[in-house]
Amino acid sequence: MRVTSPRACRLAAIGIICAHAAAAGTVTVTVKTASGAAAADTLVVLDPLDATPAPGHDAAIVDQINKRYVPRVSIVRTGTSVTFPNSDHIRHQVYSFSPAKTFNLKLYAGSAKEVVVFDRPGLVVLGCNIHDTMVAFVGVVDSPYFGKVTESGSVTLEVPSGHYKLRVWQPALASAPAPRDLEVGSAPATVALTVQLDPNRDTVAAWPE
Repeated sequence: MRVTSPRACRLAAIGIICAHAAAAGTVTVTVKTASGAAAADTLVVLDPLDATPAPGHDAAIVDQINKRYVPRVSIVRTGTSVTFPNSDHIRHQVYSFSPAKTFNLKLYAGSAKEVVVFDRPGLVVLGCNIHDTMVAFVGVVDSPYFGKVTESGSVTLEVPSGHYKLRVWQPALASAPAPRDLEVGSAPATVALTVQLDPNRDTVAAWPE
């Protein structure tokens, strides 16, 4: 019987880690308007087409500050537990009627009384029964590869090499680029998208499937 030394096992493990690292790549997605302004708060998702990632069990926070949800736009993975602390000195009531997650947290102040598990993919729109101007959005995705465009106009994701579907969403999208297939290798990749935003639109942009 062949016995493998601990040192050999460590070297083999290092080799596996290095191989995975070498197979990973970075994708920088830039999302701007036709005028060149950054489309901040745009959610970017890379859905893997080669394999199904293992389920996630993450945690996230959406706070309530100065009668606003902070952050106003979030993205989480399916299965994420979200808490809603109230940092104001008045009470709020958090609710959602969205098909992806329907819930109602009764009036409270201070620490969140419940944890809400976002267990279905889709768009969740948050409101407050006391303050109609309090609105926020949580995108829920099965993929572990996602991010949000910052004021710089871009977001960078690190993903294993493979084939992906790229989706983007922003609440005020007037016209959204169609989802596109993307092949990621070990070399850095960049994608530049131009979107049209309508901050005065009466309805929220449709969630990309």
